[in-house]
Amino acid sequence: MAIDSCAASAPAVALFRSLGDPTRLAILRRIATGEARVVDLTGELGLAQSSVSKHLACLRDCGLVDYRVDGRQSFYFLTRPELLDLLRSAEQLLAATGEAVALCPVYGSAAESRAAVTR
Repeated sequence: MAIDSCAASAPAVALFRSLGDPTRLAILRRIATGEARVVDLTGELGLAQSSVSKHLACLRDCGLVDYRVDGRQSFYFLTRPELLDLLRSAEQLLAATGEAVALCPVYGSAAESRAAVTR
């Protein structure tokens, strides 16, 4: 019996899509240094509150972050320490490949620039 490779890889695809957004990645990198409130993230990352909240909701839905309530404040934190290992591994891979991914004609920086022009 053959395994449906698309169905088997769906969770990995969803994970990498959640990590593929620059804002969500910036939020995760910040939260990796310690808990943060939405107001902390908006100030440190220069983002609107609505944008931060939307991206935090996505990361919560993916099970990557959660929050704890302290009085009237919510403090967000990483739920899985393995995520730090994944991010470190990605940085090592990029360093080892000379960041050739940036030159990828489909997903690299040039492709991103072309996509922005056609929008």
